[in-house]
This record gives sequence, C-alpha cells and structure tokens, in this order.
Amino acid sequence: MGLLDDKVVLVNGGSQGVGAAVARAAVREGALVAVTGRRPEPGEALVAELTAAGGKALFVRADLSEAGQAKGAVAETVAWYGRVDCLVNSAGLTSRGTLLDTTPELFDQHIAINLKAPFFAMQAAVADMLAREASGTVVNIITSSAHGGQPFLAPYVAAKAGLVGLTRNAAHAHRYDRVRINGLNIGWTSTEGEDATQKAFHGAGDDWREQAAARLPMGKLGQPDEIADFVVFLLSDRSGVVTGSVIDWDQNVLGGLD
Repeated sequence: MGLLDDKVVLVNGGSQGVGAAVARAAVREGALVAVTGRRPEPGEALVAELTAAGGKALFVRADLSEAGQAKGAVAETVAWYGRVDCLVNSAGLTSRGTLLDTTPELFDQHIAINLKAPFFAMQAAVADMLAREASGTVVNIITSSAHGGQPFLAPYVAAKAGLVGLTRNAAHAHRYDRVRINGLNIGWTSTEGEDATQKAFHGAGDDWREQAAARLPMGKLGQPDEIADFVVFLLSDRSGVVTGSVIDWDQNVLGGLD
C-alpha cells in the first residue's frame, strides 16, 4: 500500500525541480498525477517517464501568472480524473530585485506567480473538494526567505511571506471541511531553476553546487527528492490532523547566531 494510493494529485510547477520530484514520489506512492508547466517539452517528457514506470500522469500546459489558467488547470485535472484530492503549489519565480531597484512590473510578476497563482489554484481545488463533500490536502512550497531573506529578494520575499499568511488563513477557514493545508519553507535547493538563477544573476560557474555545499552545515544543498518525500507525507493520511503548519525545511536555524 502506498501513502497516496488512488489519490489524484495536482502539482503546479511540476515539470521540473521540486515539483517534478514531488510528482515522481507521488506516483511511487500510488497517486494519479497531473503536472502543470508553461513549456510542453519538459512536462511531456516527465509524463512519458512516469507512464513508462507504470504510473498515470497528465501534463497541463498553463501560465500560472494568469489566475484563469491556475483555476483552469484544476478544472482540466477534474475533467480528466474526476476530482482533485491533493494540490501542491510548487511553481515559483526567483528573479532578483531589491527594495530600491524593483520595478512595478517585476513586483507584479512575483505576486502573480508566488501568491496569486496559489490563491486561485487553492480556490478551485478546495471548491471541488467541498462540492464532493470530500476531505483533501494542500501543500504550498514556500521558502525560508519568507522570514526575511536577502536584500536582493525583496519582491520574492514579499510574495512568499504573503503565501505563509494565506496558508494559515485557508487552513483555518477549511479545517471543519477536513481540508488540511500546510506549507514548507524550503532552504537553498539544488534544482534546474536554481542553476539558471545562479548563473544568470550571480555569475556562477558549473561548480557552484560543490562550492556552496562546502559552506553548508550538512555538506550539501537541499535535495528535491528529499523534499518530495516530506511533501508526500504531508499530503497523506499519515500526517494525521496537522493543518495550518508552515514548517522550516532547512539546515540554517532560525534565530541561531554565531
């Protein structure tokens, strides 16, 4: 028996990085999966991989910066599988900006992807759960930077800190509907997107992961597959009654000082 046997899991931003790792772990644990992404190539490749491994998977092409497409991804998943039992909001924008140089356009991009998309995806998914009088679970992938973050992440932090509040608000609002909503504040993680960000914004070389790992307490960056296992646990009944929790998943200790 898998942790998610016969559960329908929608992973927004699921075609690569942490989202793809969650999709793989969910299929391994018996779920029927849908993943969203803007580019069809990685999304379709992941679906082919999961199907070849014996899983059931669907790719939904969606630009989550559009609220209608965020809701539409839920609708397409329901049309294909008949329902949504679990939602993971993993899509994220990490482009850089400080308080002084962030343009209104960049700020709006961060709000659209990092806050508005999860809001309206949850709206649609929870509405489906309530219409069926069924329980369900949501996990929002947030960031340890929501506690404050680096100066060059100002719009990112603003949006993700909003997602922390939204996670708790929605969890409180729907606790008697038995819809559990939790968040994960992940730290520095080794993903394709982070590789592109380090090279584009920080002039990093191909060995940046090794250099970063040497400075970190555990000797490595966060690993998507390890995060995925934790997300699957939170989605599953094995996580019990927990709801409204925003868990720090990082190797740096909040409030710790040297």
